[in-house]
Parts: sequence; structure tokens; C-alpha cells
Amino acid sequence: MEPDAFWSLVDRFVVREPGAPPDVTPLESALASRPATEIVAFDLGLQQRLADSYGWPLWGAAYLIQGGCSDDGFDYFRGWLIAMGREMFTRATTNPDSLAELLDPGIDGDALECEDILNVAAHAHQSATGAEITGAAIGYPELGPCWDFDDDDEMRQRYPRLFERFGDAG
Repeated sequence: MEPDAFWSLVDRFVVREPGAPPDVTPLESALASRPATEIVAFDLGLQQRLADSYGWPLWGAAYLIQGGCSDDGFDYFRGWLIAMGREMFTRATTNPDSLAELLDPGIDGDALECEDILNVAAHAHQSATGAEITGAAIGYPELGPCWDFDDDDEMRQRYPRLFERFGDAG
């Protein structure tokens, strides 16, 4: 699925309410009414966005915002970021420190997860066809060298705005 078509579906059907996790139920319903090939294409688009956002810079930002971030937690954080739409996704993956200005004031870092979007295509496909979804997997890039996410000086240097808001100084 072309990126514009993918993001159009996300932006049109994901419900975002301040202070609440994104609701992907309308997206799942919309996908379930489409041909199986479109559902699979959406899933591949989702997998591509997950791969595109897989890296230490964004993981470090999620760790700082949430006060820790496991590998599953990072998947759910990236799911949330995708559910928030193309603009926020692009800004955050280009410059993770920009999340300091993109997040609503007073947001709880623990609320920034959307596990449901990770399975939306699988559920829609099951509903539409009665069968499990199959498709090619997207490979993830190498993460490269990491740094100590618990090192306040390092995190302050890498994410000055996020650290001011969510770090020990925040």
C-alpha cells in the first residue's frame, strides 16, 4: 500500500481523544469491509512504518518519556505514534526530541501506547475472510551502537527538551 493511502486510512479512522489511548476499532471495521488484498497491503504498510521507526534515537526518547521502555513497550509506543498520524510520526522519527512539543501538556508517559493497532489488520482479515493473514515480513534495520538510557547527562544532551519535561530535572 502506498504511504499516502496508508496514512489516509489511519488519519480517517483512528479516533484520538485527549488523554485517552487512540481507538483503532473504526479502522479495524473499515479494513474488514475491504478486499483481503487491501487488508494485507495495509498490514505491510504498518510493518514498514514499524521498521522505519525502529532505532535507538526513538527508543531512547520513549524510554525517557515513559520512565523505561522494554522491547514490547517500544513496539506499543511505535504503535501509538503511528496511530497519532503521519505528521506526528514523521516529526518524531526525524527528530525524537520534537515529541516534547508534540505531546499534550500533562500527558502521562505510560498512556503513550497502542498495542491494538499492531493487530488491527490481522483482526480485520480474520473478520473479512475467516482466515489468518499471511504476507511477507518487513526486515528491521540494525540498531547500531546504543548508549546508557539511565545516564542523565547523555539523555540531557541527546534530548534537551524531552529531558527538561520528563527527566529528573522535569
